[in-house]
Amino acid sequence: MRLLLTRPAADAQKSAAALRARGHEAIIAPLLDIEILSDAELGAGPWTAVLVTSANAVRAITAHARRGELRSITVFAVGDRSAQAMRDTGFGDVISAGGDVADLATLVAARFNPPARLLYLAGEERSGDLAGLLRSRKFAVDTVLVYRAVTAATLPRHAVDAITGGIDGVLHFSRRSAEAYRDAALNAGLAEAALQNLTHFCLSARIAEPLRAAGATRIRIAARPDEAALLDLLD
Repeated sequence: MRLLLTRPAADAQKSAAALRARGHEAIIAPLLDIEILSDAELGAGPWTAVLVTSANAVRAITAHARRGELRSITVFAVGDRSAQAMRDTGFGDVISAGGDVADLATLVAARFNPPARLLYLAGEERSGDLAGLLRSRKFAVDTVLVYRAVTAATLPRHAVDAITGGIDGVLHFSRRSAEAYRDAALNAGLAEAALQNLTHFCLSARIAEPLRAAGATRIRIAARPDEAALLDLLD
């Protein structure tokens, strides 16, 4: 299959390699660029645990001046990919929830008693309300913005050519990237070719919502919110 990847460049390259290993052709056209805020003010602490819901947070804390003092704190990651990224950067005690933010909140609540104080290294746009879920269970959560996504307004020329020339589908890993794809397709006048005529492989039902609202009907949802399950849809 010929498939379009619109996620940030570093993530898209990894996903493209996984697609090629399965015999697919990947076309990379990032519509999001991640701005790392490596000088974000973390606060005084102390914290019982650190929470991450994206590998982008790992990139941010790796470049942060206070990364050393955080390495002795237990890290809870939303999934295996972000957990491994934390381990690869020197964090020894890392636990993966292997799911979504609700799974992460449940895992943290099972391991600690409120009012434990937690440091959430977050992005500007978030899927779900992790802090809210934990605060409702009486945990203290310090949410620190450590990265943000900058969105492209239009599809690059090679992506337009691929869509009009015939591809099989688009992979959507986040709601923000799905919204960026929808907007860029509409701005390019490609509502039918880019939204209605392609299959959209989505990591979750929530990610698919803006695509469905824009007229996409050929939508497939991964059984689990992780890349392996998304790629399994292609088989």
